[in-house]
Amino acid sequence: MKPILLDFPLEFETERLYIRCPLPGDGPAVNAAIIESQESLKQWLPFADPLPSLQQSEENVRRAHAQFLLREDLRLHLFHKTTRHFIGSSGLHRINWDAGRFEIGYWLRTSESGKGYMTEAVKGITHFADEYLHAERLEIRCDPRNRQSCRVAERAGFHLEAKLVNEKADQDGSLRDTCIYTKLRMAEGCWGYPAAD
Repeated sequence: MKPILLDFPLEFETERLYIRCPLPGDGPAVNAAIIESQESLKQWLPFADPLPSLQQSEENVRRAHAQFLLREDLRLHLFHKTTRHFIGSSGLHRINWDAGRFEIGYWLRTSESGKGYMTEAVKGITHFADEYLHAERLEIRCDPRNRQSCRVAERAGFHLEAKLVNEKADQDGSLRDTCIYTKLRMAEGCWGYPAAD
């Protein structure tokens, strides 16, 4: 079946979070979170430096909404379940539908860090990918210097499969490494990583 014909929910909840696809009108909330969090984001994510305008953030959200509907990229926005306050973004990216491979990316606004929200979100997204997307392989890729991001992957039960040395150029042109954390479908409803021989 073509991915565009796949039906699955546009939203779901975890214990504390309401998670849904981007919608037109989300731009102001996303923009405010990026502005608040620029210092912690700009080293790792190019969209935070320079800061986007309100119009650029809204345009980006609308493109993400279209990509979600086309099943090209599945960005997900994270909100407090009770207040619907925007706290960050995650999703399933660099999708290979034939292989059931998805990469989970994420960022959290500075004022909400250290509360376990992103680990909770990643676990919820893993369940979503398992239940609705027939995922076989989930990846989280991050710079090993970004210890917060690495800890999220580890707390969510992902296995460090590889460290790629000098894998890409940093924003200043220097070469940087990339850690690849993975979870594989081991059996129905069971995720893990094969034990080493």
